[in-house]
Amino acid sequence: MPDPAPTSRPAPTSRPTPAPTPDFELSLLAVPKAVPELRRTLSSRPYGHGPRPDLQLCVSELLSNVIRHLGEGTPVTVRVTGAQDGGRIRVAVTDPDPRAWPLLRRAGSDDETGRGLALLDAVSLRWGVEQGPDSKTVWCELGEG
Repeated sequence: MPDPAPTSRPAPTSRPTPAPTPDFELSLLAVPKAVPELRRTLSSRPYGHGPRPDLQLCVSELLSNVIRHLGEGTPVTVRVTGAQDGGRIRVAVTDPDPRAWPLLRRAGSDDETGRGLALLDAVSLRWGVEQGPDSKTVWCELGEG
């Protein structure tokens, strides 16, 4: 049986708006052990008025998607912006493959994968993809902290 049809695909941003200076930026290799380490690192930083499980979830899903679809050891840059001013938080993960775009799918009840972007879509205000000539950035925005 074929995979269910994607429910949506974010439109590429034609001209990425310059992002403010990140409150947190880290370049790393996307490997499974980096996911919980990154969550721990972000949980120890002050984002709003307390812990941000939504931030940790989004970073985990975005990094896990790189590992699953581009392979372990892919170099990525993780950025978190807007966290210090108490407003919206933007989480962004940049990888070197501008062609492998994320698709929001409808996972079946027996599927073991395919729910990551649905979770991201559910907890974020919005999300999308910015395509560069040699990279892409998948991002999401979270509500005020």
